[in-house]
Amino acid sequence: MSEPVSAMKGAAFEGIVSIRDAGPRGMVTVRGDLASAKLKDAVTGAAGVNFPARTGAVLDGARGLAWMSPDEVLVLLPHGDAGGAVAAMRAALAGEHSLIVDVSDARAVFRLEGEGRLIREVLAKLTPADMRASALPIGAMRRTRLAQVPAAVFFHEAGAAEVICFRSVAEYVFGILRNAARPGSEVGYFG
Repeated sequence: MSEPVSAMKGAAFEGIVSIRDAGPRGMVTVRGDLASAKLKDAVTGAAGVNFPARTGAVLDGARGLAWMSPDEVLVLLPHGDAGGAVAAMRAALAGEHSLIVDVSDARAVFRLEGEGRLIREVLAKLTPADMRASALPIGAMRRTRLAQVPAAVFFHEAGAAEVICFRSVAEYVFGILRNAARPGSEVGYFG
């Protein structure tokens, strides 16, 4: 079996913030009734973390859960664990209306690190979503657009954010992030 390869093969850029390809990550989309105890047990069992609040993301290392919409969560885990997690969740949710799909190889993840206000500034140049800490605090997930493509943004610790996009647009997303983070491009929007 071949090793997974990320879309940008470890690309990195140092500007007003650091941007790097976060590498292959296991991601499983689960759609269903998020109020269902059975569904919550299945996804928390697979992820090994608590169920997130609305618009939240709960991470513990490579494992996590992110609220994506009123009927969807994203299970994050090591790439090699995705297939087993899908099988376990399908078995646990047998007979309950749900959709469970391994989307690991269809997504790319970029990690932005640096001063929090500068990370927010880089993202604010590209998205119509409010990037202020009061609107998107640590532990929150936001689905939005970066320039012309859909993406999800979340801040899970001070000084770091992650962007998830479709693998097919990874090169474009890396390029616009790199451009927005060019040295000297600060606009001072966030103080």
